Amino acid sequence: MSRTDRAGKRRAREAALQMLYHWEIGRCGAHEAIATYWPAHDPAGEVGEDLRTFANGLVHGVVERVAELDQLIAARAVNWRVERMAVIDRMILRLAVFELIGDADTPPKVVINEAIELARTYSGDESVAFVNGVLDAVRRDLNRE
Repeated sequence: MSRTDRAGKRRAREAALQMLYHWEIGRCGAHEAIATYWPAHDPAGEVGEDLRTFANGLVHGVVERVAELDQLIAARAVNWRVERMAVIDRMILRLAVFELIGDADTPPKVVINEAIELARTYSGDESVAFVNGVLDAVRRDLNRE
């Protein structure tokens, strides 16, 4: 994958995270979060259709499988209930765990590194270590190398 492809996928993951945040905080549906996100954040249509499709697919996948994702996260988030986690951390974990179980083409190391970068950008230093630890444990549970 080229550097521009990776940068595009990173931007798509950021978009998915923002849409998931809107879904969680705004108590709206996935379709509404997606429909309101793109006109406000990419009015000129600079994000290609393939990256929009990737981001939208992440949002739909997380929303459709949220109970399953939360169970996997809860099993490895020692002393943390999913609903008590910081919203951004919860969304990052859900997004990454969905990729771990739903995207066999992306290596787990890449998924985890991308989640760590999202935590570094949108959360704090403690969140980086927390996200890394939970995702690595979930990766082992899923037998993904």
